[in-house]
Amino acid sequence: MPDGDDYLIFRPDQVDLTRSPLRHGVDEPTHVLGAFNPGFTRLPNGNLLLMVRVAEALRDPVHTECARAIRWTPAGYVLDRHPVHRIDMDDPRQFALKDRNPRLLGLTSLSWLLPVELDGEGRNIVAIHYDKAIQPSASYMDYGVEDARITKVDGQYWMTACGVSAERHCTAMYRSANGLDYELLGIVLDHQNKDMILFEGKVADKFMALTRPLGECYFAYPEDSPWLGGPSINIAQSPDGLHWKPLDTPGIRARKGTTSTQRIGGGSQPVLTPEGWMMIYHGVEKRGSVGIYRSFWALLDKDDPSQILRLEDEVPLIEANPALTAEIAHQMYLPTPVTFTTGIADAGDRYIVAGGEADLACRITHIPKERFR
Repeated sequence: MPDGDDYLIFRPDQVDLTRSPLRHGVDEPTHVLGAFNPGFTRLPNGNLLLMVRVAEALRDPVHTECARAIRWTPAGYVLDRHPVHRIDMDDPRQFALKDRNPRLLGLTSLSWLLPVELDGEGRNIVAIHYDKAIQPSASYMDYGVEDARITKVDGQYWMTACGVSAERHCTAMYRSANGLDYELLGIVLDHQNKDMILFEGKVADKFMALTRPLGECYFAYPEDSPWLGGPSINIAQSPDGLHWKPLDTPGIRARKGTTSTQRIGGGSQPVLTPEGWMMIYHGVEKRGSVGIYRSFWALLDKDDPSQILRLEDEVPLIEANPALTAEIAHQMYLPTPVTFTTGIADAGDRYIVAGGEADLACRITHIPKERFR
């Protein structure tokens, strides 16, 4: 059982790859590059659920002068080959085709989702549900399904995930009545709208969600503005959870004078407190090729979430903790500290917060509710 209030709960070596969906087509040896960034919710039985992103990669990704990428097809998984003299391989997570504008990428792993059930305190693994794992199932996710976010609204579990393909980089929606068995409802947001997560409750009878559109072009604010241009957290609303309209008002933006200005994006599902909607998000400090990821928090108005009541963007709520990954440091591949909050659950006088650590493992942090006052 983990000690203390901050610990790793699930690691790459705990994944049984003999039960991986990639066994349907990929016969060569693979390993888990990361088991991280889990969707997080409380099940009807009181236990907690991690919907873990398993990034599975070939042990020998380069063969006969070709880099190989795993791709899903309706008939099973296949390997695509890219001559190494035509690509750049500076990032262990991906490679880029040379002399292409816009930039075209290939992944060194394919991600699928593994439900891991914890006890109600989030300290022990109760079951690993390989029979309920979620793998790519449509052409718009043939390079993987990534980064689940789960929210319970009106008794239903809504889960967003990123579909990765050459067709598009999109947000897909799943729904479940019991938190374990999910039905794919299709695409809800199109190209590169990352970190979508629904509010845990409706506002004026409408679903609300955080979004984070990405693009290749951003515009500068005036010099006297407190804001910086770049990726930001926006808010959208929907009558049914499937059809979304962005709010006209901007959401949370990178602010001058803080360290985390490279990009920001959603983390936990916003939960309603007496003070308003509390949410945890990530901010990235520019450092190297990846940056330093930290978690911060904000409070939004309960009736109009576009109104930011409080923004704690200077002192991090959660930072990467090298002591947690010391035992698996030999598996780390990122050069800078990364922690990435992905979900929250109420536990009375505290919140249980789940996330990814070093893009490698799943981390649990218990935070007293007093910290958010």
